[in-house]
This record gives sequence, structure tokens and C-alpha cells, in this order.
Amino acid sequence: MGIFGKLFGSEEKESKQEKQALPWQVLNSISQLEEIAEASKTKTQAIFKHSTRCGISRMVIRNFESSFDVTEDQIDLYYLDLLNHRDVSAEIAAKFQVFHESPQFIVIRNGVTVHHSSHSMITPQVLHEFV
Repeated sequence: MGIFGKLFGSEEKESKQEKQALPWQVLNSISQLEEIAEASKTKTQAIFKHSTRCGISRMVIRNFESSFDVTEDQIDLYYLDLLNHRDVSAEIAAKFQVFHESPQFIVIRNGVTVHHSSHSMITPQVLHEFV
């Protein structure tokens, strides 16, 4: 390890245990929204609308992933690249009665939005109320 690694903490990062990747399901079609609404009757569903060209959105999703502490059997997580799927994003706003924002996190139970947040207000801790 070089001097810069020691100075800037690379050694410490290497020794930390790797965090498991989140079980994101890609959301890329309008037809999936009805499946999400139906599945929300038995299991909490969540959609993360991400703008892949936005630095703020990238920071928010990184923070979300690093502090996520809900198990896969409690929630289904969907990831929407809204730049490539604007039609899906627009339909989410209509179907789940939320104004479009980016980044945006939407929690769905029993076919309706029970929580939505944007930017720095997006945290996975809110999910504990709905699982």
C-alpha cells in the first residue's frame, strides 16, 4: 500500500466487509405498473426514479443503497432509468397520483401511494413503517 492509500484511508476501505447489492428489479414498461399495484396487496413495493445524468440523483441512490436495511422478503424494489423510459415515468405519476420529481422514491401498498419523497428526503428508513 502506498503512502496515499494510507493517508486517504484506502486500507480501511479494503478491510470493510462488502455490502450486498440491493435486489433492484428493472422497471422499463408501463405494463409492469399493474403488476406492481397487484403485488402491493401482499407485499410493499417501492420505485426509485433515477436520472442517470444527474449528480444529485447519483448521490441520493448511493446513500440509499448504503443505508438500506430491509430484507428482500419484505419489499420489492424497482429501479426506473427515467431518461430512457419517460413514458413509464409519466404513467407512474398518473397511476399512483404523484407529481414527477427526480430523483423520486415512491412506496406503494394496496395499489396506492403511501409515501413519496424526493432528493435528500429519500431514505430507506421510512420503509419500516410499511413492511
